[in-house]
Amino acid sequence: MNKRAVIHIVSYMTLVIGLAIFGCSAISHYLGDAPSVQRAFVSSGLLIVILSAVLAALTRGAVSLGRREGFGVVTIGWISVAIVGALPYLFSGVIPEVIPALFETVSGFTTTGSTVLGRLEDVPRGILFWRALTHWFGGMGVLVLCVAILPFLGVGGMQIYRAEIPGPFKDRLTPQIATTAKLLWGVYVLLTLAETLFLMFLGGMGGFDAICHAFSTVATGGFSTKTASIAHYDSATIDGIITVFMFLAGISFSLHHFALIGRPLRYFKDPELRVYFLFLSGCIVFLTLNVWLDRSGSLSRSFRDACFTGTSILTTTGFCTADFDRWPEASRFLLLGMMFVGGCAGSTSGGMKVVRVMVVFKKILREVKLFMRPSAVIQIKIGGKRVDQEVVTHISGFFAAFLIVFGIASLLMTFYLPDLESATSSVVASLCNVGPGLNAVGATQNYAGIAAPGQAVLIVCMLLGRLELYTVLILFLPGLWKR
Repeated sequence: MNKRAVIHIVSYMTLVIGLAIFGCSAISHYLGDAPSVQRAFVSSGLLIVILSAVLAALTRGAVSLGRREGFGVVTIGWISVAIVGALPYLFSGVIPEVIPALFETVSGFTTTGSTVLGRLEDVPRGILFWRALTHWFGGMGVLVLCVAILPFLGVGGMQIYRAEIPGPFKDRLTPQIATTAKLLWGVYVLLTLAETLFLMFLGGMGGFDAICHAFSTVATGGFSTKTASIAHYDSATIDGIITVFMFLAGISFSLHHFALIGRPLRYFKDPELRVYFLFLSGCIVFLTLNVWLDRSGSLSRSFRDACFTGTSILTTTGFCTADFDRWPEASRFLLLGMMFVGGCAGSTSGGMKVVRVMVVFKKILREVKLFMRPSAVIQIKIGGKRVDQEVVTHISGFFAAFLIVFGIASLLMTFYLPDLESATSSVVASLCNVGPGLNAVGATQNYAGIAAPGQAVLIVCMLLGRLELYTVLILFLPGLWKR
């Protein structure tokens, strides 16, 4: 691996974060935060910018990226961004301990939405804005942003793009990766702006809250400015707006791009989107009936909560309007399963991705058929197109690795949480970048009560989930570092 090139690219990533933190000082001043909070943004931002500039200067030279460097930049870059992004929490004293501060930052950049903060109404608004901004940066990836806005580096970015964009199938919109990144970010910004305006003018939400919630929604993150999350507003209009945008954020952004250039039929032709819609619809119907029959309450309210919660969990956003931990066991079990599935490949959501689940089910069906007809040639197809055996093998390996990591992490978390349900759901919520789990880490709880070693385990799970396992695990292969 060309370590010099990796460090050079990572230094530009941290430089972007440093400039963003420094810019938050002006926002913090405008929002009326205490001078100590404003100074925390200034000092941390300047420190990061200076260190990044020094690293960039020391590693200047011919930069070439191959497959190894692509994986290295992604993983090392995410870890570096998380470390420097924790400085505002530490310098301001909002989160004085290192591991919890790192947990909050990793949760932000990986768009997980788990938090160690208690009453959010008491947290400085500048810090709340920075939390939401970490979601927004992480949603489409700091790396894609850097490739888009730093083309003067003169390096090929497809290696980074392949390692960064979640899902087994990558859809290049244009031949040049920088142009592709700009198009995707254009769609990303447009959705963010649209949701902000809808929340302000239709939902009656204040400008600050609207911006922060739009950042979190489009990134499928889940950080809110209110302790009670979206339940604080108790507004059917706000619930509806956020539900729609969570659903859109769970769809491949390449499809949004095609729709914007006049090819909306791509939505209806995409097989993964059809399964995503039908699966979510079926889950909402089940949740509605199960909650309504169990509570004997309002059918309309049960439907409203089921729509919001089901969409939030499947897209791995993690916003809450109801304490689903008090729902019937069948609903809680279904929600746990939805966490595993996640949204579509190429979206900002986490989880295994719908298309992977489709391939695995088709592979299982093929194996069953081969028992009946061993000599038959049965191909796996998605949308009428044959899936290469290499992709099928990769997805099968991904599922196996996912389950192994889930098992090991769940075992470790049993030492730090009071019951098995809390331990396993905390791992699922972290590995799939959902946020809330069940019981001790449920919808109305947070992760502050977990000891630092347990938080460290979940930090690793969040990174593994966001970078889809292989990108991180491959760094532990000795051969990667050899010439």
